[in-house]
Amino acid sequence: MNTLSYKTQSAKKEEVQRQWYVIDATDQVLGRLASKVAKILRGKHKPIYTPHVDTGDYVIIINAEKVRLTGKKMTDKVYVRYSGYPGGERTLTPKDILKKHPERLVEMAVRGMLPKNRLGRQMFKKLFVYAGEQHPHQAQKPVQLNLNDIK
Repeated sequence: MNTLSYKTQSAKKEEVQRQWYVIDATDQVLGRLASKVAKILRGKHKPIYTPHVDTGDYVIIINAEKVRLTGKKMTDKVYVRYSGYPGGERTLTPKDILKKHPERLVEMAVRGMLPKNRLGRQMFKKLFVYAGEQHPHQAQKPVQLNLNDIK
């Protein structure tokens, strides 16, 4: 019998090394951008990924207003919310959302791809989305990330 024993390593939240990334959303397809960002926020791109621990990194998305949707989704896709009152159903299209709050479109797409529990809410707090080029996180020395590098 082999005397070597290999144990599966489980990450602990104190041991996680976090990195800051900047992603430019200019001409990126919304769904593909959101899935890759969700992967980084969860930490699935790291070898120490553990499902029950937040091993993800911080992500800054700039130029959210220049994100792209394919086909007729800009006008035909509908986001529905309901207040709970009679006649309280409200609908918005991505075109409406981009006019008023362009960063919310990206935030909603990424939030939908994260776990629907406490851990998912904790991961979502590491996402920072800005409509323009500027962001206030220069002190964290974020690294520019090309989405084509992430599988």
